[in-house]
Amino acid sequence: MKGHCILSHGFESGPDAAKVTALAEVAERLGWTHERPDYTDLDGKREVSPFGDVLARLQRLQQRAQDAATHGPVVLAGSSLGAWISARVSLAVALRGLFLMAPPIHMGPAPTLDAAAVPISIIHGWHDALIPAATVVEWAGARNATLLLVDDGHRLERHVEASARAFAALLGAL
Repeated sequence: MKGHCILSHGFESGPDAAKVTALAEVAERLGWTHERPDYTDLDGKREVSPFGDVLARLQRLQQRAQDAATHGPVVLAGSSLGAWISARVSLAVALRGLFLMAPPIHMGPAPTLDAAAVPISIIHGWHDALIPAATVVEWAGARNATLLLVDDGHRLERHVEASARAFAALLGAL
């Protein structure tokens, strides 16, 4: 085993979503164990915020990452809100790397996206109507992150395979 990957789906998505499923297949093929936490029970709690219970997501992921880190290297990956919580958890748990898909740099009253100084790889759509590509470019540049911009929107639905290849490149570089 090379390490463990925790793959977090986006808001109103699920652990069987196409992107996190593709990442799980990559992790397995490259000798990493993996898990896909289910946050769907929290997405319905809109009384907390328009994005469900973000704090509960953070706590759930942080606990899983801390537990996994006691057994070896950990990589977090996430899409949209899953990317945001993965980056935030990287500040509290020692990681080997981060893979972020369509990361929200600014999310309402929540803190601006921040991440630990670990290898970061990002895939983002030029036509993302929720998160302007320019903000992601600026954020990635400030961290020397690997950034792949694609001709797609927020869901990156036409670039599932490109996401998987970028994730494989990150894992391979670790």
